[in-house]
Amino acid sequence: MGTIGILKCAGVGAGDEVIVSAYGNVEVTEAVLAVRALPVFVDIDPDSYCLDAGAAAAAVTSRTAAVVAVPRFGCPADLGWLQDLGRRHGLLVLEHPDAADAEESALVQRRAQAAYFDERLTGVRTPVARAGHAYQQYVVRVPGNGRPDRDAFARAVRRKGVDCHVPVKTPVHRLPGFRQPVCLPETEHAADETLALPVGGGLSRRDLQRVVSACNALGGLLQPAF
Repeated sequence: MGTIGILKCAGVGAGDEVIVSAYGNVEVTEAVLAVRALPVFVDIDPDSYCLDAGAAAAAVTSRTAAVVAVPRFGCPADLGWLQDLGRRHGLLVLEHPDAADAEESALVQRRAQAAYFDERLTGVRTPVARAGHAYQQYVVRVPGNGRPDRDAFARAVRRKGVDCHVPVKTPVHRLPGFRQPVCLPETEHAADETLALPVGGGLSRRDLQRVVSACNALGGLLQPAF
């Protein structure tokens, strides 16, 4: 059963509020609107990119009916904390799937590649390791601080043969049809700074070395601007 079906079965509808993340997964917001409920955007945890439990707790009102958490890039959401929040306030806590589960061999491979990057990358800020991370995407940060920003960095490494992409270009609360005047600083920073580097099947050791070399050559971009 999809998110819409679960919300309907739980009786979520007109007049209800549903707490969601604005960082990706526009289909979650669409599902909330489809049952005529109001999506309430809250900020993300800057390390996991998942819904921030504290921000979710602060957003609960008498009209809140549900919280929708989404694993991000293979990093699991803090469901324990959110489920405790749900019990305290009588809320539905729903986990929307981020992507299909991978075979064990693929999972082992991605984690090994992520470990390789973690140990060697200096030109970007690597992901914060968390238990259960499946690394469906290996997402790094390239902060803009007066020097060339994430997009310039991406163009430079692509010229060196690295197939990278921006994982979330625009937060949902800034998309036409979903705009809300909310302050979500961690969401905005993540949208501006994140870059997904290649990971997964088909990458050779030489491919991984190429990624490291390309990124580390641009490591000066991360130094403070004076």
